[in-house]
Amino acid sequence: MARTQRSIEERISEKEIQYEQVMEKAKQYQAQMKRLKQQQKAEERKKRTHLLCQIGGTVEKVLDRPLVEEDVMRLLNFLNQQERNGKYFTRAMEKCPDTGSEMEGAKNE
Repeated sequence: MARTQRSIEERISEKEIQYEQVMEKAKQYQAQMKRLKQQQKAEERKKRTHLLCQIGGTVEKVLDRPLVEEDVMRLLNFLNQQERNGKYFTRAMEKCPDTGSEMEGAKNE
């Protein structure tokens, strides 16, 4: 059987089709990556929201009463004062450099 050679136009046409298929696949991958990044951001937001709720719950537990709007500014002022007086809050929240665990002063009792 003699093999017929394709013309240049046929080969160009074939490559154009292949190129379009590859570009379509690339768009699909980009869309998948975008969705995955959105999911990742949503998970990070959920974790942050959970952490903030835990912090608020801890403050309420220490105060032995529910928080009110004015408490937020009082807490902010108190923490800023602690920082100005010697970075007490920052030092309490730092991890021990040797073990990576919380420092003695920052442990829950």
